[in-house]
Amino acid sequence: MRKVVVVTGANSGIGLALCERLLSKDDQIRLCLACRNLQRAENARMALASSHPSADISVLQIDVGSVKSVLQGAKELKERYKRIDHLYLNAGIMPNPRICFKALITGLFSRNVISMFATGEGLLTQEDRVTEDGLQEVFETNVFGHYILIKEIEPLLCNVNNPSQVIWTSSSNARRSAFSLTDYQHSQGQESYSSSKYATDLLSVALNKHYNKQGMYSSVVCPGLVMTNLTYGILPPFFWMFIMPIMWLIRLFTNSFTISPYNGAEALLWLFSRKTESLDSRAKYHSCTSGLGNNYVQSYKMDVDEESSDVLYRKLLDLEKQIRKKITPENK
Repeated sequence: MRKVVVVTGANSGIGLALCERLLSKDDQIRLCLACRNLQRAENARMALASSHPSADISVLQIDVGSVKSVLQGAKELKERYKRIDHLYLNAGIMPNPRICFKALITGLFSRNVISMFATGEGLLTQEDRVTEDGLQEVFETNVFGHYILIKEIEPLLCNVNNPSQVIWTSSSNARRSAFSLTDYQHSQGQESYSSSKYATDLLSVALNKHYNKQGMYSSVVCPGLVMTNLTYGILPPFFWMFIMPIMWLIRLFTNSFTISPYNGAEALLWLFSRKTESLDSRAKYHSCTSGLGNNYVQSYKMDVDEESSDVLYRKLLDLEKQIRKKITPENK
């Protein structure tokens, strides 16, 4: 039977590059582009279909920043498929990024320049907002919406005879120092993106603990430093004209500057062919590109602990109950 692959945030950037690479590897999969903007998803589907005319490619409208949209999207998935083999949780936002130009200029001429670009530590802050669901937007989009999607389509993912993969697009920007269990939505800070990515790392560990015996396995990927619309929105265009040559030069000395979405999708594609049971539940799989442009994957232990992952998981369970209670018809 054809493998079923669902990719959120698939209409551009790393998500679209992943879809292209998946189809080039196996055009017999059933690929679903799960996107917020249906028109952009359709445009991406047509572009993929033109280069892979025999492929089975469909679109699904789903906004992981809205619980109602996730519930509707999950309902449609359950109507379309009997199982899902690979669920790529790639959609994410970094709204209103602000950069500390003093830190940028200082960092460009310091020994920490590679780390600065790779992690954004001390460089980036964001302005968050509250959604219609009463949640912080970055947390809901990058973490909670995907969590709800997993919970809703459990029957499609949990099969001990045919294990499934849930694969998160995380980041090297996921830092313990930006996250707090007492403020897991990061309503009190200015590093909501970093906090949300660390939360996905914790959640992945918890999912493996609770679902491996049911046939669902979770993995985490870092795509490296990739130039996407999200990245380009951080600085004005003229700054990129100045910085890009420096970044290409730095890539000669580090493997984390993948630069292109194609390269950034390397670890995501690599996981597609791996046996789920053989993967390390606490590893983050990094897309790497050598100075000569060769792509490969390296794994690193995540800076997470099981106790914190369990606490976050329980908090999300409680939050899920609260949100579901709010949106049921009898409570409207």
